[in-house]
Amino acid sequence: MDSDALQVFQNELICCICMSYFIDPVTIDCGHSFCRPCLCLCSEEGRAPIHCPLCRQISEKPNFNTNVALKKLASLARQTRPQNTNSSDNICVLHEETKELFCEADKRLLCGPCSESPEHMAHSHSPIGWAAEECREKLIKEMDYLWKINQETRNNLNQETSKFHSLENYVSLRKMIIRIQYQKMHIFLEEEEQLHLQALEREAKELFQQLQDSQVRMTQHLEGMKDMYGELWETCRMPDVELLQDVGNASARTDLAQMEKPQPVNPELTSWRITGVLDMLNNFRVDNALSTEMIPCYISLAEDVRYVIFGDDHLSAPVDPQGLESFAVWGVQAFTSGRHYWEVDVTLSSNWILGVCRDFRTADANIVIDSDETFFLISSKRRNHCSLSTNSPPLIQYVQRPLGRVGVFLDYDNGSMSFFDVSKGSLIYGFPPSSFSSPLRPFFCFGCT
Repeated sequence: MDSDALQVFQNELICCICMSYFIDPVTIDCGHSFCRPCLCLCSEEGRAPIHCPLCRQISEKPNFNTNVALKKLASLARQTRPQNTNSSDNICVLHEETKELFCEADKRLLCGPCSESPEHMAHSHSPIGWAAEECREKLIKEMDYLWKINQETRNNLNQETSKFHSLENYVSLRKMIIRIQYQKMHIFLEEEEQLHLQALEREAKELFQQLQDSQVRMTQHLEGMKDMYGELWETCRMPDVELLQDVGNASARTDLAQMEKPQPVNPELTSWRITGVLDMLNNFRVDNALSTEMIPCYISLAEDVRYVIFGDDHLSAPVDPQGLESFAVWGVQAFTSGRHYWEVDVTLSSNWILGVCRDFRTADANIVIDSDETFFLISSKRRNHCSLSTNSPPLIQYVQRPLGRVGVFLDYDNGSMSFFDVSKGSLIYGFPPSSFSSPLRPFFCFGCT
């Protein structure tokens, strides 16, 4: 083969991108061949579709097999090309011969005499061209591995980008859905509120009617008692014989009056459940809000005197039929800000005081229930009838007394204080908004009977 033909042949083994002999060549759909790394690096990271760098024809498939024949020819061309042997680095200093061998063990270039020396005699030696091709094969495998990692990472990046946009759209959609659901909840709660208020109106109307009927019955009974009283007075002034003859009728009329005595009405409204209120309050739950230390005290729940006496003073407290020996429990901490919710079991006592107040322990003073900075729910039992009330100002609560756990909610920043019947999920009472100025500490006092 003449030199011109050889040159043409060698040119066909050169990649038009890197202008070097092919390394791991691939032939794409249009028939042109390129080094696989060159094609990957110049075609948008090897993603399909690929545009041919020469003719710009599109190849749809992303992966191509190695052109084995072209690879072998390119390898032979590299090995037969003239080597740069003039460099001083390629001349053995000891033997002054060209280094044409590669020591696999020491990874060094050697001349012939050096390869036969005792130092390298047992090592494997290869011609430089062949060793370089072997090295290229190893590097190609490493490049293939790196390229796979690159493609996996790029796919992951594309997925993450897709997730980002998908999540962005989903968050916008979810915001809209949540708004709609809360609007539905607002509508539902507004409807529940109206039903609650309407039921309260109906029930209050019935109780008002019962009280009015009771007033009429008692008025009529009073008039009857007055007439009967006059008749008995007339009987008392009868002559002896007539008196004794009529005394049986008089006693019968008195017994009948006693039997017909109207009983007072104890009005009591139904406590309606408020949907979701306890779930909301539990977001502000305070665990172990009350201390386990119980302090002996004396409480008076008489209508004219309402107080709690601590320490030795409670032993000399005046005898009060409405008062009783009791125990008080203070909160573990006093609150000066924030929202706080806790629950107290009132099952074991009919007489108790529950709520928050200024920390009287630091002032070494007894508690006057109706004083400022006390917010109490009070249960008291009088003449076998239990009643519920609040203080500041004193107000009777015409709802059923809670028989289990009572929830206490303090919203210090908004000056709000409320009580809830936990078993029913209903509101017992909420104090009108005020402005708190002192630390408020949970307080619970219960009677022994």
